[in-house]
Amino acid sequence: MIRSLATILMTLLLWLAPAMAQSPVQTLPQFGPPAPATLLQGASTSLIAPQATPQGPGISLNFAGGDERQNLGSALEILLLMTALSMAPAIVLTMTCFTRIIVVLSFLKRAMSMQDLPPAMVTTGFAMFMTIFVMKPVATDIYEKAWLPYNAQKLDWREAADVAGRRMNQFLLAQTREQDIQLMLDLSHTKAPKTAEETPFHIAVPAFMLSEIKTAFQMGFVLFLPFVVIDLVISAILVSMGMFTLPPVVVSTPLKLLLFVLVGGWDLVVSSLAQSFTS
Repeated sequence: MIRSLATILMTLLLWLAPAMAQSPVQTLPQFGPPAPATLLQGASTSLIAPQATPQGPGISLNFAGGDERQNLGSALEILLLMTALSMAPAIVLTMTCFTRIIVVLSFLKRAMSMQDLPPAMVTTGFAMFMTIFVMKPVATDIYEKAWLPYNAQKLDWREAADVAGRRMNQFLLAQTREQDIQLMLDLSHTKAPKTAEETPFHIAVPAFMLSEIKTAFQMGFVLFLPFVVIDLVISAILVSMGMFTLPPVVVSTPLKLLLFVLVGGWDLVVSSLAQSFTS
């Protein structure tokens, strides 16, 4: 047993010997006052190991390199990206289906006599993800027809912006009423375009917003009708029973919730909102 342990120990020493021979010699710490500079000048340089200055991790940015057009393109891309990020809330509110969804959900909460349930953050988040769901085909077309050719240097930024603008204008006009477009043309004293695709962007966006608000109010009116009927029935029953001091909302709200859950109200509302953008 002892002999086998000694054999294993000798084998490890022989295996580690070359590595120990190649490792640099570490200088021992010096105590006392430092040696004069005159004594160190005559010393052999092989006895003094150069010590590298410790450097921490860092990030180096190199803006040089490439021709002037590439640098200008990068700067323009950064400028456009920062502009898009700063205008993202306004773009979401004015050029997507977010307005219709959030207004309809607000009407639903008011019709059910629940102003705080679901909370505003929940309905806003739900409206945001519903907007992503509805706008995904438009974003996919813009990515494939505008961004990918521009990134592959097949289109310049003007052509890519024109392709993206036409696709976005197509979505806006598909959800806009003709009378709203005509109203904006009359207010701006602009001649009517020959085709719908030639509608200016500054005309299509406000007309789209006006049409979205009208559509949301129409859907909200349809949502209000069954709940108003429940309120009228409960009020008539309470008055006939002589319970004048009991607010009808106390009795009608649970009945509204029960009716809404039994008929699958959330599924109906979501499907109606999604199908309203299929045109």
